[in-house]
Amino acid sequence: MLPTDPSGELDYLAIAVIRKSAAIQGAVHPVTRRGIVELVRKMNSYYSNLIEGHNTHPIDIDRALREDFSPDPAKRARQLESKAHIEVQKLIESRIETLPESVITSQNFLCWIHKEFYERMPAEYLFVQHADGRTAQVIPGKIRECEVEVGRHLPPKAESLGPFMKRFEEVYDPQQLKGLNQVIAAAAAHHRLAWIHPFLDGNGRVTRLMTHAYLKKIKIDGHGLWTVSRGFARNREEYRAALAGADQSRRGDLDGRGNLTQAGLAEFCKFFLKTAIDQIDFMTALLDLDGMQKRIQAVVDRQVSLGELKPEAGHLLRDVFLRGEIARGEIPKIIGMPERSARRVVRTLMEKNYLVSDSEKGPVMLSFPATLVGYYFPRLYPEGVEAGRD
Repeated sequence: MLPTDPSGELDYLAIAVIRKSAAIQGAVHPVTRRGIVELVRKMNSYYSNLIEGHNTHPIDIDRALREDFSPDPAKRARQLESKAHIEVQKLIESRIETLPESVITSQNFLCWIHKEFYERMPAEYLFVQHADGRTAQVIPGKIRECEVEVGRHLPPKAESLGPFMKRFEEVYDPQQLKGLNQVIAAAAAHHRLAWIHPFLDGNGRVTRLMTHAYLKKIKIDGHGLWTVSRGFARNREEYRAALAGADQSRRGDLDGRGNLTQAGLAEFCKFFLKTAIDQIDFMTALLDLDGMQKRIQAVVDRQVSLGELKPEAGHLLRDVFLRGEIARGEIPKIIGMPERSARRVVRTLMEKNYLVSDSEKGPVMLSFPATLVGYYFPRLYPEGVEAGRD
C-alpha cells in the first residue's frame, strides 16, 4: 500500500514538495494571504468539479457564495455543488485545527466529509443510474451497499468495504507515519481511496477533499496557497491514466507482494508529486511581489483610462497588498491627497470590491473578486474562463 522506489525518485520529489511548500508560506503578508486562501478554495472547487465534467464559471461561484443563484436549474445545481465544496473544505480545515487528534483516514472522517458534502447538494444530484438502467439514491455519509463499475475498474464488493476501510485507516493515518513517508502516503492514499470507491457517488470529490485534509494535516499545504486539483484538472487524461495504471493487478513476482501493481502505484505517486511541485511553482511565480504589484498597477491604469479610478488608487492598492491592511487614517498621507478626496478614492475602490473591510471604519484589505482574478492571477483558470477578461 506504500510504494517502493529503489531509484530514490519518490524521496527526491517528496523533499521538493516539502521545501517548496514551506517557501511559499512566506510569499505574502498573512492578512493578504487570507484573501488569497479564499480565492484558492474557490479555485479548488472549480477544478475538482471540472474533473467530474461540471463547469461552473468563477463569477457564478462568487454569486453562489452570496446566495445569488441562477434561475436556470442546471446552472443553479452547479452553483450549489461549488458552494458545497467550498463550505466542506472550510469545515475540514476547521476540524483539523480544533480537533488535531482527528484520524483523517478513518471511515468516520470520510463518511463525515461525504455527509456534509451531499447534504448541501441539489436534489437532482442525489440519484445515480446503474449500468443496467436502475436508479439508486445517494444517502449522505453512507457507505455503499451494492456493487458498482467505474469504467473498466471493478471496486471491492460492498461486503468487503469494512475491512478495506479499516486497512486504509491503519496504513495511511499520517499520525502513524514520519517524514517523507507522510508525503508519499498522501499520494498513495489518493489512489487507494479512489480504488476502494466506498460511496455510491462522489468518490472523486471526497478523495480530493481527503487529499486536501491530508496535506493540511502534515503541514505541506502552503497555508492553503496552492491546490493539486488544478494540476489534475489541467492534465485530466494523464490523471485518469495514472489512476487506471495503479488499478491494475500485479505484473509478476517482482511487482510487489499485494494484489495490485506496486510499479503502477509508484508511477501514480510520482505523477501526484510532480503535479504538486508544478502547482506550487505556478503559485509561487504568481505571488512574486514585483510581478503582483505590476499587475495591480496595470488594472488601475486601465480603470484610470476609462475614467473609473484616480491614479492614486494604484499606490494604495499596491501598499495594501504588501502590508496586508491599512488604517483609514493613514490613507490620505499614503496617497498624497486631502482627507475628503482620499475617502472618495477608498469609497470607489470598495464599491468596486477592490478593497474590503471588516467594519465601516476598520482598516482596508485587498479583495480578490472573480472579476479581477484574470488580471491579478493570469492562467489561474483556463483560457476563456478567466473572470474579468474582455
